[in-house]
Amino acid sequence: MICERAALVRDAAFQTREEGGTLTIEGYFAVFGSQYRMWENAVETISPEAFDGALGEDVRALVNHDTTLVLGRTSAGTLSLRVDERGLWGSITVNPADQDAVNLYQRVRRGDVSQCSFGFDILAQDIEEREDGTVQFVLRKVKLYEVSVVTFPAYEDTLVQARRKDYDAMKQRKHDQWQAEMLAKVRK
Repeated sequence: MICERAALVRDAAFQTREEGGTLTIEGYFAVFGSQYRMWENAVETISPEAFDGALGEDVRALVNHDTTLVLGRTSAGTLSLRVDERGLWGSITVNPADQDAVNLYQRVRRGDVSQCSFGFDILAQDIEEREDGTVQFVLRKVKLYEVSVVTFPAYEDTLVQARRKDYDAMKQRKHDQWQAEMLAKVRK
């Protein structure tokens, strides 16, 4: 299952810079500790170790998760990614001969496009039920496929529903286990 997550604008706004004729788009694609609301009473955060070992893969930088609009790639040296105490930071070297990339650069420069998302598989997560009835998913380890500069951060409804079903199934298993334990006590 490939997930997409939206980075909060206030934490991950992109910036552009031009240095020696080289155009660059850079910013945070993921911010540790920021809460992403998945559905009512359910949030998700990214732990600082979530990207450990994930940056050695060949990751692409896309526009709006569109695989036909590739801005950069780690294996080509046109996308660099690093993890710091704040989150997953990336720098994309814009191809001046690619009009789509130059157009996006100008949109980011003007502030018309300022959000991001990333595509990944969940390899490890914690699920915490809080006393107030909320549920917190904590991403502990991911396999990173792509990072995207996006107009609207994408989160697939089917993914939210799938995660919700997983959580509901976990709650049902806990209830069934409790019920079996109570029946066993009554039979004794």
